[in-house]
Amino acid sequence: MSSRHAWLLPFALLVLAIVAVPLRILDDRGLPRYRVLKAELGEVQEANERLEAEVRALEREVEALRSDPEAIERVARDELGMIREGELVFQFPRD
Repeated sequence: MSSRHAWLLPFALLVLAIVAVPLRILDDRGLPRYRVLKAELGEVQEANERLEAEVRALEREVEALRSDPEAIERVARDELGMIREGELVFQFPRD
């Protein structure tokens, strides 16, 4: 290669980079995809935080059911409809 054409290869690479890089960035798998994935990541992180809070609440409830007789009674009354012997239950019709 002569010294007169030595600039041709670097120039061609520069032109290729100027054309190819923006095309790759703006391609469906480029910047738009990155933005979609970033938004999705935020949503997943928020969902994880909500689920972690729910797990902590359930762990507290489990611990209360293991150690607190009042918690057991509350579940028996509210969820199972149980009553103590001698108690009266009044039911009112719902509109």
